[in-house]
Amino acid sequence: MKKIVFQGILGLLLVSFNSCKVDSSKKEYVEDRSPASPVDWGLAHGFYLKNINESIGWLDSLARLPMESKEAKLVFSKARNAFKRAEPFGAYLNPEIGHRANGPALPILTDDSQRVLQPVGLQKIEESLFEGEVAETQYQKEINVTKGLLNNLKTNIEKRELTAQRFFIATHQQLMRIISLGISGFDTPVSLWGLEETLVSLKALEEVYTLSIKNLILKKDRGLDEAFHKSIAEAERFIEENPNFMEFDRFTFIRDYMNPITRHWVEIRRTANIWDPVDNKPFNFDAPTFFEEDAFNLDFFTPSVNQNPNPERIALGKRLFFDPKLSENGKMACVSCHNPSKAWADGMVVNLDKNGNPLQRNTPTLINSAFQQAFFWDGRSPNLLDQISSVFTNDKEFDSSIHQFDTEILQDSSYVEQFKQAFGGISGRNTQVIKAISSYISTLNGFNSKFDKNIRGEEDTFTEEEKLGFNLYMGKALCATCHFIPLTNGTVPPFFNDHEKEVIGVPETVANQQLDDDLGFYWRFEMDLHKGMFKTPTVRNADVTAPYMHNGVYRTLEEVMDFYNEGGGGGMGFDLEYQTLPFDELNLTIEEQNAIIAFMRTLTDNKVPYDEAYSEPNKAL
Repeated sequence: MKKIVFQGILGLLLVSFNSCKVDSSKKEYVEDRSPASPVDWGLAHGFYLKNINESIGWLDSLARLPMESKEAKLVFSKARNAFKRAEPFGAYLNPEIGHRANGPALPILTDDSQRVLQPVGLQKIEESLFEGEVAETQYQKEINVTKGLLNNLKTNIEKRELTAQRFFIATHQQLMRIISLGISGFDTPVSLWGLEETLVSLKALEEVYTLSIKNLILKKDRGLDEAFHKSIAEAERFIEENPNFMEFDRFTFIRDYMNPITRHWVEIRRTANIWDPVDNKPFNFDAPTFFEEDAFNLDFFTPSVNQNPNPERIALGKRLFFDPKLSENGKMACVSCHNPSKAWADGMVVNLDKNGNPLQRNTPTLINSAFQQAFFWDGRSPNLLDQISSVFTNDKEFDSSIHQFDTEILQDSSYVEQFKQAFGGISGRNTQVIKAISSYISTLNGFNSKFDKNIRGEEDTFTEEEKLGFNLYMGKALCATCHFIPLTNGTVPPFFNDHEKEVIGVPETVANQQLDDDLGFYWRFEMDLHKGMFKTPTVRNADVTAPYMHNGVYRTLEEVMDFYNEGGGGGMGFDLEYQTLPFDELNLTIEEQNAIIAFMRTLTDNKVPYDEAYSEPNKAL
């Protein structure tokens, strides 16, 4: 069963992209600025280069074999394994090409000509090998194009030195890949080789560590070196003793095996003391696991003009959030749709506009919304500032210009003083208001749920049903191939530059008889493959943010699970040529569906602090 996911717009295809930076419209992976290191990186660099060459060589061998031959799959697995060993450094240097080489088998819409290009990469070859249904000539083309991608990565590896910064960031990214993309099956959706490739990645990490900084660590903390090797050996043993992909206990693997590896890796980086973490990456490199309350770097997801807001700006944003004077008719505030007592959503199918008429789409929660790269259900805003600006200018919502400041606020001396403390004064433009509100919303984060506390090992209160639910979420049910752990939204790890959008075929009513007519992301390019495409939302706090889907069609999690279990709209019989979910039924039993729901309920962490005076929207009105 193939899971195809839409990854957003990639504006390039193959071998012409030689920069180590991503597209200029996205967060950049800047050149290394680390100081001279006491480590000789030559052997580790050679390890990456050797393996990218081996992967290319195995693809050459694959091209000489008939697609239907038994040997072809074995040779392909060798090509993939060699790629996984080279992936950390190669993909770090060129995230776009690295992702394209091992990303979903999906079509690409070019930015320049809006042409739809056919899927390529290792996952497309995998699909052709295991499912057939392609001509030999097309299969050979897929191999050849993928070789071009890998040769591009090889060129980057040859030209770029391995340094402390590049090594530690690349390894951190690979550890994230293991827990979010590897063991979930995202990387290998047809072959389900995710566990075997996790073994390959762990062995590669141990080898490249030995070739680089091991001697330095031995001089400083021999016990740490021993603990690191032991934690990898134990993780490998757990996989070897539990090789069944569908039955694999991912909860135990992450909590008891991957988290110790990550903790040791953070300590190794600190002990080595040859690189100071940069602040332009999505991670907090000092967080001991990826599940800490501060595991992610908020500034990475925030436009540079609004990073590191002072407390005064946040306090001002909080006050403005609840103030209806921002709207043209003085009756609508942010809190009108995002109510703290309803987990910063509203509990309605759709809310009402300024005139009391229904809005187009369901209101999502604001909790953790800052950790996204797309806003609104149709993904039309790239960041919070743009999203808030759109609410101001929408004639059905605030209907007020971002260039014109509200006169009542200008006449309020307490507001004047707050703006002075936050910005040095009032500019007379609502851009300051928007920055302040964005700063406040960016504080509405919650990563301290029952799940988080249990996966960090702080408590042991997970039931067997909840653990089963997590393992299904990460495996058989395919949830985590769109709602990526640990954020559980569609922001794609490990670079977190893109936000997934999906065509899943949401019906118009709960009767599931007719497809909803909302076209979603289609507005952007007016391409058929985008009809009915919507941003992947977070699953965190799902238990307290009903109803669900962009149109609020489902009122219970049970209804949502039934929809996915049926294979989405395509599985229900709707004509959806470009559905990104498998049309096949998931064949989840009622017990399994209930277990997934039980797990989702452990993701509730909506106790974001707010004043009781603001607990009901009417009090602001």
